[in-house]
Amino acid sequence: MQSVGGPQNRHGITEPSQRRYARYAVSGQASQLPDNLLLAAAADSRMWWCVVMRLDESRKQLEITVARMQLRSVEQRRLENKLSVLDSKNMVIIYNRVPKTASTSFMGVAYDICKQNGFHVLHINVTGNMHVLTLANQLKFVQNVSYWHSIKPALYHGHMAFVNFEKFGVNQHPIYINIIRKPLDRLVSYYYFLRFGDDFRPHLVRRKHGDKMTFDECVELGESDCDPNNMWLQIPFFCGHAPECWKPGNEWALAEAKRNLLNHYFLVGVTEELSDFVKILEITLPTFFHGASSHYESSNKSHLRRTAQKMDPSPSTVAQIQKSQVWRMENELYEYALDIFHSVKKKSFDSLEKGQIFTYEKIRPK
Repeated sequence: MQSVGGPQNRHGITEPSQRRYARYAVSGQASQLPDNLLLAAAADSRMWWCVVMRLDESRKQLEITVARMQLRSVEQRRLENKLSVLDSKNMVIIYNRVPKTASTSFMGVAYDICKQNGFHVLHINVTGNMHVLTLANQLKFVQNVSYWHSIKPALYHGHMAFVNFEKFGVNQHPIYINIIRKPLDRLVSYYYFLRFGDDFRPHLVRRKHGDKMTFDECVELGESDCDPNNMWLQIPFFCGHAPECWKPGNEWALAEAKRNLLNHYFLVGVTEELSDFVKILEITLPTFFHGASSHYESSNKSHLRRTAQKMDPSPSTVAQIQKSQVWRMENELYEYALDIFHSVKKKSFDSLEKGQIFTYEKIRPK
């Protein structure tokens, strides 16, 4: 129902009354307004004041929320930076180096740059140059590596088989690296090394010193020093401590070596491309290997240990060795590692040229 004066507002005041209120207010005669108009005006003022107060409170709450979000963002960045520093300070690299794969040359670089880059280098010396540890010593080794905090960051190196840290229930796992070599090249190098030594320690008398028999003659006579089974070393080094790993020709050992190489090794290089191995490590692990590549190229470390006298085997000797199952399996592991290394190398060097980056976006919930 409408009043005689026209439609009413929510205070029961007709439109003509509202216009009359406006005229009184403009003319400065608001004190002469009827009581109902004064009450309506007061109610409207309180309503707008409440609205303004609510808006002001919302603005303050928004400012506080934004400030808290900015503070959390700053704290998160600080935490991430702190964790990054902690991770680098706690990092451990294990290089379970295969003999006669240029490991001495590589470690010469590591020893030269360790002080300037702030990490420790430790050689693992096992009694009698044994390549496997007892179960008790495996546990002790894992505990030393995991909890010897004062020595971190650290690079451990030694001629020993792969140790799977997951087996021993520790939280932090080391980064494994290694270098692999063509199996026959490695065997020939070791054969002559035992007879003539090297230029690293030229005056040290080796076990077969004085034996002038060539590798070709050794193969022709069927001597034990050139037995193809002697090539069975790189597979067990990647396979680990299981007894099957050390049985020449064991198919499971080859499969396990491949699995470990793929799943547990950060990088496996090849002797023939050692400089590229060093470059990739510098790109990916600069905390340890900053400046390693230039040092390797400019110093005498690129050929730190050369066998004093060595003759390449004849084609007939090579053909005979390649008939053996052990050579085929060891070479299969080498080719497998080589393919992975070439893939990593291409992506790493391409990234340097193209400047690959990655970012995070569309993060939910906000």
